[in-house]
Amino acid sequence: MWKNKNVWILLSGEFIAGVGLWTGIIGNLEFMQEHVPSDFFKALILFIGLLAGVMVGPLAGRVIDSNKKKTVLIFSGLVRIFSVCFMFMALYFESIIFMILFMITIQLSAAFYFPALQSLIPMIVREKDLLQMNGLHMNIATIARILGTAIAGAMLVVMSLYSLYIASIVAYTMLFISTLLLDVDESQMINDNSEKTRKQSGSFKEVLPVLKGLPIAMMVLILTIIPMLFIGGFNLMVINISELQSDSTIKGLLYTTEGICFMLGAFLVKRISEGKNQLNLMFIFTFGIAISLLLLFFADIKAMSLLAFGLFGLSVGCFFPIASTIFQTRIPKEFHGRFFSFRNMLDRVLFQVVLLGTGLILDTIGLKMMGLIFGTISLTVIFYFGTKQIKSPIQISEEASKQTM
Repeated sequence: MWKNKNVWILLSGEFIAGVGLWTGIIGNLEFMQEHVPSDFFKALILFIGLLAGVMVGPLAGRVIDSNKKKTVLIFSGLVRIFSVCFMFMALYFESIIFMILFMITIQLSAAFYFPALQSLIPMIVREKDLLQMNGLHMNIATIARILGTAIAGAMLVVMSLYSLYIASIVAYTMLFISTLLLDVDESQMINDNSEKTRKQSGSFKEVLPVLKGLPIAMMVLILTIIPMLFIGGFNLMVINISELQSDSTIKGLLYTTEGICFMLGAFLVKRISEGKNQLNLMFIFTFGIAISLLLLFFADIKAMSLLAFGLFGLSVGCFFPIASTIFQTRIPKEFHGRFFSFRNMLDRVLFQVVLLGTGLILDTIGLKMMGLIFGTISLTVIFYFGTKQIKSPIQISEEASKQTM
């Protein structure tokens, strides 16, 4: 795998783009803090961008399935670069309207880019290397997040907001150039997929029968809801824990602990999963996430809150690479674009629901009870599907053979 230049191009491009992305996010937050006094309107601006990405999801899926993945990545990269121009105009005119246009265009780009990237990964590495590749990809994204936020914080001390977006546009341009260097032969697959998608409506209706015919993919998709219960309210929980402990420094410790444990999980997942049933491992890691939610009942104790975030980071660092690998290998390739667009939409909607629900619950019954409720819901889901798996085990090998038939 390491001799494959496409792997190096993809990983280096992800790192550069990640640094630019998180630098830009810090800039967005700083701009809104200066010009948008209402927390509700801040949330609304973020929601508008996410909504645009969700609405274009069906079109993105059809485009990805009927065209070369590299071509989709190139055009989405151009849109991403262009989107930053709206932010420069927002800074110059001090205009919220231009910032909203920026949020919409960059989310439109993401709606095409990330599903296309997930569809491309199985084309550049062998199936036996997919798990390691997915883990590395997530580790690179995590390192970029940490480095990007650190660089942005340092730049804001000595430079203006313009400098952050200049850094972002430079990073996005470098990602665009690296995408041009990818060398993937997609001609045969595109010919096959184009013929099939012409006979289909291109909506997600064609994806649902595929999921019903692949119990393992459907089960993993449902299990993905469990980590989202933690991820959706992550920042709100960090703030709440800081208030419970009357310690502002705990925020940095929580982020650091979760990030390090996430990278450790993503690094070790290939060794942990060798020779083991991937679906059974998914139940183990979701159980770890459920326990981390229950540990939030002790969030007023520093050691317990760090343990909860560390266990979550380790569990989710193993969970997502396995989930991505299952989807990439079990879902037929001609449906990859529509499926990953569907999953992208599902994640965005679920994230918003959990975020709003977390805010409401924290205002009413508090973090401790929320941890108990979310943890109990997670254990119930795990117990239900775990019981079904024990009674009627899903055979991984049979699923794989269905795909290749």
